[in-house]
Amino acid sequence: VTFENTGQEPLVTLRYFGPWWNAAPAESTGLADGGGLLLADVDPVRLQDLQRQIADLETTEVTYAATRTLVAESENGAICALQPDAHLAYHYTPETSRLVIVGADTQPVAVAAARLTRELVRGQLLRAGFHILHASAVVHDGRALLSFGPKGAGKTTTALLLAREGFELLANDRVFIRPENGTARILPWPSAAAIGLGLLDSIGLYDAVRERVLAGEQLHPTQHQSVTEALHAGSRAPLWNDQGKELKPQFFPDQLPTWLGMPLATGAHAAGLLFPQITADIPPHVLDMRRNLTEEDFFTTKTEDRYPDIFRLAPAPAAPATQLAERLTLLPYRCVALTHDAAVSAELLVKTADDLMAA
Repeated sequence: VTFENTGQEPLVTLRYFGPWWNAAPAESTGLADGGGLLLADVDPVRLQDLQRQIADLETTEVTYAATRTLVAESENGAICALQPDAHLAYHYTPETSRLVIVGADTQPVAVAAARLTRELVRGQLLRAGFHILHASAVVHDGRALLSFGPKGAGKTTTALLLAREGFELLANDRVFIRPENGTARILPWPSAAAIGLGLLDSIGLYDAVRERVLAGEQLHPTQHQSVTEALHAGSRAPLWNDQGKELKPQFFPDQLPTWLGMPLATGAHAAGLLFPQITADIPPHVLDMRRNLTEEDFFTTKTEDRYPDIFRLAPAPAAPATQLAERLTLLPYRCVALTHDAAVSAELLVKTADDLMAA
């Protein structure tokens, strides 16, 4: 992916890709085979021009990155999109793989540029045979443990507790994965990490995060203002919006090692599976049960709920994940019940992880 800009966009993009992908600035060499070109610009006049163009087209409304987005296709096949509330417009030319982002303010353009860089990479990896798992992952000696479950099951809790105990953090919510040489290769999905106030408190990181915020350091700009206010006030209670979704501190990837002391892994091979669930009334323990992977454990065009492929960057249709799921099912696994007592849950997880790694 080649990235050209007129502002601070690459600085934000490197905060996503630098820690997890070893990305670094380089001279542009134009479009590589199978690559893409992303141009990001802060230009209110050009934004108005794109807004007028899209207004003349028939649009479909979708939600992309939690933002109302109007998507249209022009007569020449270009895909246009507008996010009115964010003052952002997009123009993608499939023939040249050229994606233009234009906005009125630097910060939204910078965040959108980082996000769309990831989308271009996602398209390339999917074409190369990778899939996207809804899982967290930690790594030890190049071998990864994947944690599965629906929202609220404890995937992030599992990953963070193990990362606090010496494992490297590869992902807290989703990963790229591909069968390779008899195993499964895993790559990180670079994104902001959402960690609830209560979880930060239970694992002993709330005070360190609050200290940095009070000193004037900034978390991810998409973080809800009420979360920032709670950190300033010293409130540790979970926050919820009107739709019942928890509002959480949002960390840039490079803040996970610097703020939270969690080293990041840039890749690994799958070694075992964990299926956590949070229980409040009984001590942490290993469950005597089996849980197979299902369609909900993979992000596809059907199940993707946050980043729909509005620019059609992914191959169509994507390769089926049946063989990959069957291969993962052969790995050693454990189902575990965790509690809100972080120390006791961490003790069980470390022992369980050691057992899986030794299997």
